Amino acid sequence: MRTRKPASVRKAEITRAALELAFEVGPDRVTTAMIADRLGLTQPAIYKHFPNKDDIWNTVTDDLCQRIDTNIHAANGQPEPFNRLRRLIMGQLQLLHDHPALPEIMVMRDPNVDATAIRTRVTTCMGGLRAAIHRAISEAQAVDKIRSDLDAEDCTNLLVGVVQGMALRLLRFREPENFLRTGARLLDLQLKLLTEHGELQ
Repeated sequence: MRTRKPASVRKAEITRAALELAFEVGPDRVTTAMIADRLGLTQPAIYKHFPNKDDIWNTVTDDLCQRIDTNIHAANGQPEPFNRLRRLIMGQLQLLHDHPALPEIMVMRDPNVDATAIRTRVTTCMGGLRAAIHRAISEAQAVDKIRSDLDAEDCTNLLVGVVQGMALRLLRFREPENFLRTGARLLDLQLKLLTEHGELQ
């Protein structure tokens, strides 16, 4: 006899399954039938918690945006700006590792879902991350941890580019296994380049 799970647990299972399937087949192709099959449920059981796909993806987006905001808040608790930079970026890379469908959700074109609103919400959250990175860079420059002759906006673009580049790797190669190791190595290399005190060529 199947044990009835609390609604909160079942909803979390449904959103997790949606994220897994989004990475496997693309968010545009995920259906409630596929989610139900993944969880061994019927479609009516899915609709009991989420009346339509919009509700599923809105909840997924809420969870992802909350994770981004939590990562920013945790990093901002680090008073040393150089360490804060690393935590901000590694926190986002960890999120991508844990939910590798995130890059595809940001470019989703599902005609049955309000994808534009979802992309806008995620982009807004990413804007908060970018602003936190920019602040940390400016503070690091003020204490001579990052070269003061570099433009803070350019430095921000370079470090955000590490995250974006790793996201593209997920889209292209579909291999999250060595993702964090590679991301950390590239981040450390980029940070080293920003702290070298040689003359610009």
